[in-house]
Amino acid sequence: MAMYIRVKRSKTTYFIHCDPTETILDIKQKLHALIDQPINDQRLILVGTGDVLEDSKTLADQKVENDAVLALTLRKDDNQFEDVNIVRPNDFYQSRDADAGNW
Repeated sequence: MAMYIRVKRSKTTYFIHCDPTETILDIKQKLHALIDQPINDQRLILVGTGDVLEDSKTLADQKVENDAVLALTLRKDDNQFEDVNIVRPNDFYQSRDADAGNW
C-alpha cells in the first residue's frame, strides 16, 4: 500500500512517496538524491512524539503513518546534530502582524 510522508527542514517540505515496508535508511537514500547530504549525516525525527527514527526499522515498525510529518536534522561540523528547525505557517502570520502588514 503506497503512502507519502512529509519531511520538513526549516522552510522546506519534501513529499516522499514510499511504502510502509521501507526502512528509514531507504527514506534517507531518497532524501540524499534530493538534498545531496550523506545518509550518515541525516537524522529523521517523528514530529509529535519526538522519536528519533532508527535506520534499520521500517516505517510501519515505528508507527509512521500516511501523511506523517518527519523533521530532518543534519550533522554539524562538531559531529553533533542540529536542533529541529521547522517554520510553521503561524510563524509567518505572527511576523506579518508584528510588522503591521508591511512585508
